[in-house]
Amino acid sequence: MSTRFMLLLLLAMSQTTLWSEEPTEPNIILVMADDLGWGDVGFNGNTVIQTPHLDAMAKNGMRLTRFYTASPLCSPTRGSCLTGRHPWRFGVLAAHTGGMRRGEMTVAEVAHLKKYQTGFFGKWHLGWVKPEEQLPRGYYSPPWHHGFDETFATTSAVPTWNPTKTPPDKSSGKKSGKKDSSKEPEPWKGGKPYVHNGVEVADNMEGDDSRVIMDRVLPFIRGAAQNQQPVLACVWFHTPHEPVIAGPEYRKLYPNNGTAKQNYFGAITAMDDQIGRLRDELRQLGIEKNTILFFTSDNGPSDSLAKKGVASAGPFRGHKHTMYEGGLRVPSVVEWPGQIAAGTTSDTVCATVDYFPTVVELTGASLGKKADRPIDGQSLMGVLKGTATQRSTPLFFGYRRLYKDIDGQALVENRYKLLKRAVAGGEYELYDLAEDPGEEHDLAATEPEILARMKARMAEYDESCRLSRDGADYQF
Repeated sequence: MSTRFMLLLLLAMSQTTLWSEEPTEPNIILVMADDLGWGDVGFNGNTVIQTPHLDAMAKNGMRLTRFYTASPLCSPTRGSCLTGRHPWRFGVLAAHTGGMRRGEMTVAEVAHLKKYQTGFFGKWHLGWVKPEEQLPRGYYSPPWHHGFDETFATTSAVPTWNPTKTPPDKSSGKKSGKKDSSKEPEPWKGGKPYVHNGVEVADNMEGDDSRVIMDRVLPFIRGAAQNQQPVLACVWFHTPHEPVIAGPEYRKLYPNNGTAKQNYFGAITAMDDQIGRLRDELRQLGIEKNTILFFTSDNGPSDSLAKKGVASAGPFRGHKHTMYEGGLRVPSVVEWPGQIAAGTTSDTVCATVDYFPTVVELTGASLGKKADRPIDGQSLMGVLKGTATQRSTPLFFGYRRLYKDIDGQALVENRYKLLKRAVAGGEYELYDLAEDPGEEHDLAATEPEILARMKARMAEYDESCRLSRDGADYQF
């Protein structure tokens, strides 16, 4: 056998070996809860709600204790996760008020540049997912218009138990005060809120909604692993958004609590179980060390459930729809075995707008001309590796419904936070979060220089978003 032939044989064997190894690009999974308060998970100190799998993620990864959403409500935050841009830049000012613009670039489209398989599963809330839907707000803009190959999505909220059926207390017979247990439940929003790759779904819709979602996630990840392709997946649960209902086995875990807490706590534990299924699948496939797994919530806890003492923002003031920390600061944990030091915590200011630049860095993708548009986020890799302890630029937040005179805004510059309350004629308030994380002592009257500087910076961000929204970032 000639030396040349031996070298060619060895080269072929080497290439075969390399092809059978894990892809060098990491799998990226963005998991998000809906209306989950900062204080509603074990890894942030809750001793009642059982979240063992999220707690295990924190033990094996990093807690981000100052992680913020772009807005104190759903749709705007979701858009920020996908684009790295403040949602006012693309016209999503509040929930149901628009849809994702085709001119935006999403994390899925970035991943496509590096030949990733992309999947979206759960609550979309950035446009209708059915072309025939006739809704009073928003427009048709489903996830497959924005780079996602595999989709299993709803337009908006569903019950967290039996997602195709209207809960008894939400049905048309509620006012009568009578419940007929023999009567078939009314369908929820037509009875087929989910679409799978554009087709309405009727099968496997019973029981816990988080399980319904995860049953579609796992085959997607398994298939990509078998095809030796990296994946980017958004797994956006409905839990614990209202109507929040837990199955009997999960309610039984909380016998010493009332019905509302049993449902809320139980639904969170049910979601946690599905996160456990996801982590187990990654380990069974042998790809956990090549997968970075993020978890957070889209905003703080529900107004009504927080006011009733069911949901918790932990030590923070406020809840969903408010510009206080309870509306914007959310639970967050990241796990990447072998890459992120286990059991670590960071109090660096981070946010949902940071996902996009993080995906760009992880994939090594080049954005081309779209790199010139304003990106409000920063890559999280420095934080996750422990090299970044301060944010270099402020974070801007907003919630706007001008027909009700709602124009809530906030700006966080590491230590200080300026906010404009999300109520008619909302006044400006200034807080030192290092000394006063509970936002009890307004410094607006005693720190006029800081107030003036931050108000000017807030106005600059607002104007920059207006220019983006009106076309500055798009080609016509």
